[in-house]
Amino acid sequence: MQNFTFHNPTKLIFGKGQIEQLKQEIPKYGKKVLLVYGGGSIKRNGLYDQVMNILNELAVEVFELPGVEPNPRLSTVHKGVDICKKENIEFLLAVGGGSVIDCTKAIAAGAKYDGDPWDFITKKTTVTEALPFGTILTLAATGSEMNSGSVITNWETKEKYGWGSPVTFPQFSILDPTYTLTVPKDHTIYGIVDMMSHVFEQYFHNVKNTPLQDRMCEAVLRTVMETAPKLVNDLENYELRETILYCGTIALNGFLQMGLRGDWATHRIEHAVSAVYDIPHAGGLAILFPNWMKHVLDENVARFKQLAIRVFDVNPEGKSDREVALEGIEKLREFWSSIGAPSRLADYGIGEENLELMADKAMAHDELGRFKPLNRDDVLAILRASL
Repeated sequence: MQNFTFHNPTKLIFGKGQIEQLKQEIPKYGKKVLLVYGGGSIKRNGLYDQVMNILNELAVEVFELPGVEPNPRLSTVHKGVDICKKENIEFLLAVGGGSVIDCTKAIAAGAKYDGDPWDFITKKTTVTEALPFGTILTLAATGSEMNSGSVITNWETKEKYGWGSPVTFPQFSILDPTYTLTVPKDHTIYGIVDMMSHVFEQYFHNVKNTPLQDRMCEAVLRTVMETAPKLVNDLENYELRETILYCGTIALNGFLQMGLRGDWATHRIEHAVSAVYDIPHAGGLAILFPNWMKHVLDENVARFKQLAIRVFDVNPEGKSDREVALEGIEKLREFWSSIGAPSRLADYGIGEENLELMADKAMAHDELGRFKPLNRDDVLAILRASL
């Protein structure tokens, strides 16, 4: 293992009816709150009214920023920052999925910064302070409810980058599986792909002696794979939603990566794709990840073989290590296809026309990938294999 220091200050409040905890949490931070949410699903399912009733009971002055996009945009961050500065906002409450939370993190940091938030998103400067914020999660997917990371898209320049800071952890996150019961099938599938992809990004590393980390990753993957086929056919099953919701948080709250640093190249490539085409993030990951796996397989065949046997139940008898590994990758593709995830860029109408542009955007910053560093030709090969 590598040396590490672990710190995650987010208070996780999990279970049915836990929204009542807002009454204890909000007063700790002030009386002027910015409520951030997305396209209106929280109004249709009644969550908005529940939140507003509690905030009104607390005599909180509420300002609102609706309309956060699925790939949250810098322009929306600017709107939120302007409200915070103009109204002297003391606390932000994100009610929604990972995109709403990611946007809120950028607003919280931008409210304490004199320049353009794009500066810290592109790592031209470092975030040193942020307004406190909490979350009420409505979608099992990104894990943003219990980490400090965020992904923001600059639609004008067609750029999309991940960033984070030790000061952008949520103060608390309320996870009630009830609020995920109305999530439609396609977004449920995307969430499943996203959380599995987060685990894969951490699983593929070349650090020695990580037996517990490996087993924890494998346990999350197997739990998701056992639950997902049932859930996509029984969307209002509370217990299945509960399991998937918890898996999404564990997949990216830092627990799985203590003592190692994962790869994250596939996420960077996907960010380039969805920056240009604005496709669902997890849809892009479902297409790209098996092709990344095949491209880097020979870097560490043993690790892919381990995944194939332990997670995908591949029988190694009479097969070479490489054959076992490839069979595991094919079983991943089959699993994602079986629950309805896309498998080709063509599923989104994407052809060869912007491959060069996407490769350039993927390579725009520091080295791409840690498991196996990739160059521009590698990225182009993965994209072409994904057509």
